[in-house]
This record gives sequence, C-alpha cells and structure tokens, in this order.
Amino acid sequence: MTVKELELKANQIRQLIIKMLIAAGSGHSAGPLDMADVFTCLFFGGILNYDPKNPDKPDRDRLVVSNGHIAPVIYATMAEAGYFPVNELMTLRQFGSRLQGHPERVRLPGLETTSGPLGSGLSQAAGMALALRIDSNKLSRVYCVTSDGEHQEGNCWEGIMLAGKYKLSNLTVILDRNNIQIDGNTEDVMPLEPLAMKYQAFNWHVIEIDGHNIEEIIAACDQAKAIFEKPTVIIAHTIAGKGVDFMEYDFRWHGYDPHPETAREDYKKALAELRTLRGQIRSEHE
Repeated sequence: MTVKELELKANQIRQLIIKMLIAAGSGHSAGPLDMADVFTCLFFGGILNYDPKNPDKPDRDRLVVSNGHIAPVIYATMAEAGYFPVNELMTLRQFGSRLQGHPERVRLPGLETTSGPLGSGLSQAAGMALALRIDSNKLSRVYCVTSDGEHQEGNCWEGIMLAGKYKLSNLTVILDRNNIQIDGNTEDVMPLEPLAMKYQAFNWHVIEIDGHNIEEIIAACDQAKAIFEKPTVIIAHTIAGKGVDFMEYDFRWHGYDPHPETAREDYKKALAELRTLRGQIRSEHE
C-alpha cells in the first residue's frame, strides 16, 4: 500500500469505529480513534507477520494490546485484514458476541491475550519475548501496544525492568502518548514525564514519533528491528479522538459520550466529518 492508501484505510477504520459505537450504544472513543493510524500500519504497512487463515502459525509476530479498552480499533482492523466478516463488527458489546468491550483471547482467533486490567500487557509481552528467545524462535517479534495512563501502574514498570535486564531486542512497545485518561490529563492526574528518559534509564532504545504520520510509524518499527542489544519503545505522540474535531484533546471522550442524551447525533456528526475529511470532499451520504 502507498502512504495515501494507508491514510485512506485509517480513515475507513475510524468510520467503522464510529459505526460500531453507534450500534453498541457504549464503548470507548478517543483511544480507538487516535490509534487507527498505528494499527493500519501494523496490519497493512508491512510490519506484522500474520495470516488470518492460520492465526496460530508458529512464526507469526505476537501483538499484545495492553490497553484493551481500545477494542473497537483492534476489531475494525482485524476485520479489514480478513480475520472475520466486517458486518460482525456491528455486534460489539452484545451478549454472545465474540467482540466484547475488552478483548477475550478464547473468543476470537488472532488475539494473543485477554486484556482489560491496565498495566499487565507489557509484562505479558516481555514474557512472550523471553519465551521466544528460550525456544530459539528468531523469526517472530513481539509488539505491545500500551497507553500512557497505564504507566501509572507498578506492574508496567516490572515488565520494563525485566525486558531491559534480558535485553529483549525482539520486543517493540508502541506507547500511545495521547496525554489523557478517564478523569483528566495524565500530567494532572499523575505526571509521567520525563517518560523517554525513564525508559532509557531501564536500558531501552527510545524513538519518539508523530503517531499520525504513516511514514514515521513504519520507519520507527523498521528501526526497532535493527536494534539488537535492547528492547525498543516507540513513543507515539497522538491526538485523542483524532479525526473528529469536537472529540480531539478532550479527555471526556475517553469513554462513550459526556452527553448520553445527544450521543447518536454526536456520532452522526463524527461520521460525517470522517466521510468528508472535515468538509474537504463531498460525501455521497450527505
């Protein structure tokens, strides 16, 4: 895919996220929207080694999503990649659906972990990377998507210490630095900075990027593959609610809607923005 094609794919995934949330009547908005570019690059930018028809193949790359509340972007991207039919996305959060509000590994082929409790994914990913080394599996890499807010959890730093100690160069962490969490801005709730220096102190290679720049995302993941003496963290600076102007930067959109009585209308406006690229093109749905 070209950069332009990847940008359009990310926009398509954002539209699917909004449609899923409308159908479900609940869910998380800001994180899924801001991670659409990263997930597009992982699955369609030549980064991940995966096969939807054989999701458990031994030489696959492992993708651990620690911040499981961004499930809508996980599901939308997996459906677009061919893991399951796109129309199944509209069952998000329904009873009996494979697409629960937080991912469940045993329900959906292609998921590596069940996620939801924040802070645990990075430790799980470090364990997987160490196990692959013990098994002499040099073909597979482990990617861990994590949020900035969950770096307030102690378990997160235990995984960071372990990965640094064992120099797990087959581990790449992508940190969604959108600066928000459920009840405010991260630096107001519990300051994280200097985040890059903290990782460096634990013997990590650190790359900082614009998390919405397709070329930077792919280049950073490629650079991580060339680092042999330590694990890599890619701090992806993102805009919460990316693509919808009234959601961007607003921590209240971490969840579904700060104004439940106007939720459906708000999401219809969001969908119109994404379809028209904020009015730059005319939509057939207008």
